[in-house]
Amino acid sequence: MHLSRRTLLASATTAALPATPPHREHLRTGFERLEADGYSLLSGQRVGVVTNPTGVTRDTEHIVDVMHRDPRVRLTAVFGPEHGFRGTAQAGGSEGRYDDPATGLPVYDTYLKSGRPLADVFTASGVDTVVFDIQDVGARFYTYIWTLYDCMEAAQLAGKRFVVLDRPNPVTGREARGPVLHKEFATFVGRQPVAQAHGMTVAELARLFNGEFLATPVPLETVRMSGWKRSGFYDASGLPWVPPSPNMPTPDTALVYSGTCMFEGTNLSEGRGTTRPFELLGAEGLDGRWAAAANEAGLPGVRFREAYFTPTFSKFQGKTVGGVQIHVTDRAAYDPVRTGIALLVTARKAWSGFAWRSDNWIDKLTGSAQVRTMIDAGAGTDEVTGAWEEELAAFQRVRKGYLLYT
Repeated sequence: MHLSRRTLLASATTAALPATPPHREHLRTGFERLEADGYSLLSGQRVGVVTNPTGVTRDTEHIVDVMHRDPRVRLTAVFGPEHGFRGTAQAGGSEGRYDDPATGLPVYDTYLKSGRPLADVFTASGVDTVVFDIQDVGARFYTYIWTLYDCMEAAQLAGKRFVVLDRPNPVTGREARGPVLHKEFATFVGRQPVAQAHGMTVAELARLFNGEFLATPVPLETVRMSGWKRSGFYDASGLPWVPPSPNMPTPDTALVYSGTCMFEGTNLSEGRGTTRPFELLGAEGLDGRWAAAANEAGLPGVRFREAYFTPTFSKFQGKTVGGVQIHVTDRAAYDPVRTGIALLVTARKAWSGFAWRSDNWIDKLTGSAQVRTMIDAGAGTDEVTGAWEEELAAFQRVRKGYLLYT
């Protein structure tokens, strides 16, 4: 992995908003602090917001609705990512260009746009400042962080300011885990050399992108949270959980996602079309031997239950399949990426029908061909996870310079 250290850019401006007094401290999102400060950061600006259904207050009101009726902020546009601003589209879809019925604001589609075409969208909208507020789930291949990256790059090309309103990493920000993307495998599920479970908030990622990856930095300001601790899981935040996408229904899904999403690169079901996506995994022909093998691996903080389910869409639609359900027993000890690798290793041994997707999508998800080729060669969990230690350590060192919270 080759990452530059542009230390002067590491300190992309963090807006100097008043901190919550220590004796009254509780978690406040970036938006809550922006609103409490009277939107002074946006004063005199025509503002456009990149957001989706997760951009809500703790009272579950959408920030676009709140800002639209507030005379202190001049909100003139909304930009929708994958799944859309109001969240009506499934995976791989968006809502297109329309006027929002609730506010009358023009909604522009950012999905699958980047570079100059996305810059042209920002220019056509007439905004001066682009604000980003979307709940992430902590995994490199969750596309909203690359929407952030693309929007930052496009804002720079269009001559716009960029403001990121921070929200918690729902699976903590304690450390990064897993393989680091190799640039030749860059796609919309990973544009830059970031660890598979990055352990960062969106504001921290924005600082990383600006300092390490963007050819020309965007004028960036981040409104950090107050009261967030890196060790805190989402249920400690006191915030409502809004599914960031249709197959991310609960924080429990986010907890396992950075590992089990790798099954999208196989011919097994990753649980889409069930009520527990990414917690249920299986295929026709699998039985209790897989759960037994996975439990024998002795992975910390997790147990595997033999499970049977019938997906209503996606792989094996309408067919009963066998496999496992993941039950996390100790969140602090659980390592989702190592668990995902162990499940791939044991599934390949337990089921003769195991296969990678023909397009080698697993390489895009893991960031290189290493995981696939090592498992095909018979490598065990320790071998596979040990192979990325040096690259992960290098990413950890770079990551440290962009963290906002201790």
